[in-house]
Amino acid sequence: MASLRPSRGRPVLRRLAASLTLKLVALIGLFVALPIVLYGQFESADGQMQVLVTRAVQDRSALIAEALTPVLRETDPSEPMNLNRALERYASSGTVLKLMYQPPAARTASRFYLVASAPPLAPEAVTAELEELGQRGILQRLSEACTWNASDEMRYSRSDGTVELLTSIVPIRVRGNCWILTTTHVASDFLNTSIGRPYWQTREIRIAAAIYLVGALLAVLVALGIRLSLRRFRNVADEIALGRAADATFVQRNTVPELSGVARDFDRLVHELRRVSREIRQSAEDNAHSFKTPLAAVQSALRPVRRAVPEDDQRARRALEIVDSSLARLLNLVNAAQRHDMGTADLIDAPRVPADLALLVEDAARHSREILAARDIGLVVKLDRGAIVRTAAGMMEIALQNVLENAISFSPTGSKIAISLRVSADTVELTVDDEGPGIDAEKIDSVFQRYFSLRPEDGIGSDRAVEHSGLGLWIVRRNVEALGGQVVAANRPGGGLSIRMVLPRFVIH
Repeated sequence: MASLRPSRGRPVLRRLAASLTLKLVALIGLFVALPIVLYGQFESADGQMQVLVTRAVQDRSALIAEALTPVLRETDPSEPMNLNRALERYASSGTVLKLMYQPPAARTASRFYLVASAPPLAPEAVTAELEELGQRGILQRLSEACTWNASDEMRYSRSDGTVELLTSIVPIRVRGNCWILTTTHVASDFLNTSIGRPYWQTREIRIAAAIYLVGALLAVLVALGIRLSLRRFRNVADEIALGRAADATFVQRNTVPELSGVARDFDRLVHELRRVSREIRQSAEDNAHSFKTPLAAVQSALRPVRRAVPEDDQRARRALEIVDSSLARLLNLVNAAQRHDMGTADLIDAPRVPADLALLVEDAARHSREILAARDIGLVVKLDRGAIVRTAAGMMEIALQNVLENAISFSPTGSKIAISLRVSADTVELTVDDEGPGIDAEKIDSVFQRYFSLRPEDGIGSDRAVEHSGLGLWIVRRNVEALGGQVVAANRPGGGLSIRMVLPRFVIH
């Protein structure tokens, strides 16, 4: 059986390029990838800056240590020391220099004396400072520095709440004694870098993250606003299709000022479609009345003529039969044209209401029972329940009637017609199979075209103008596609024709 394909559709790539969902997914991907890429780049640049700053600080500390070496050579650790003034010469704003001394006998115990500080510390604060350095593990590092050079960064909080950054530890060895020069900076004044802490904790990253989150939130709000507006428009369209909405409902329901013009255009379109539908109905009624009146007059005028013609005048009698047949065909054509125009108007304006397709199939089968029995054609029906579709009054009934009459027309005596109705989560599939001759493979794509007909002259409905005009299956396709479905025809492997209609399933909540 042939698979259903959209009869009209753009190429797949063009449809994907026009998809708002795909663009939204791409935008989300950019929102996720962009901060990751930029963070990596900025973190790398910050790391390089950290290396340069740290190296500059360490070089400066090494120079200070070289300058203090002559002073320390002349200093006797066993006597009271006053090195604050010597250290203050190298201090700068935001920088704290500390000079520590470790007696040779105390190296295994990580014991140090704070002998100088710039800016200077009060004598009563020295003990607290050493205890804090011990709690931070800095004294252990100082002890290790007496053995080998140790340059490291450590960010720590003091008891008064200030944050300091230890940037360098420089050992000074003079006459067998170990002196340690530490350089510490107040974190708020140290170039605002991420030295001694994760890069994401820097102020710039937090500000950038806040701006990014605000931008992402605005983008989400815009997307939700568009989605809600489209859903609102869809609800209005559904109400119009169900015949429950008045005029100008798009404008009334719209809440986005930028979509006001679109809402007005939709309302004008609905109003114009309703006007066209009324005009089609009016035209159909006027044309039918215009044609039926003279036809009725001709039929009335033929009655005295028919009585006046002698019974033995076969030629005149044959002429009257031809006239009667032609008038009947003309009347059928007028009725068919009126039904066609009314159906077209219904496609435009008739409300779509939920209907159980299984009940419609059973009703169509019941109306065809006498014709099937007269031609000795069996009918097998297999129906799933819950086949709810949205349809206008009469649209699916006409489609089912035309499909069944088409199958009956081509079915030989003693054959069977099978109708199956299957329900899935989103669709309803109706298949009508006959055991007729099928259709030439070269012509099977034309069966739903207007005025195309392969109906036998002696088949059922041979006196009906609409089927002989090749409009039966064309009306089927028109009605099914107007309801959002699709229809295809295919030759059955065992012989015969299969017509399959697939319609959107309407789920009642």
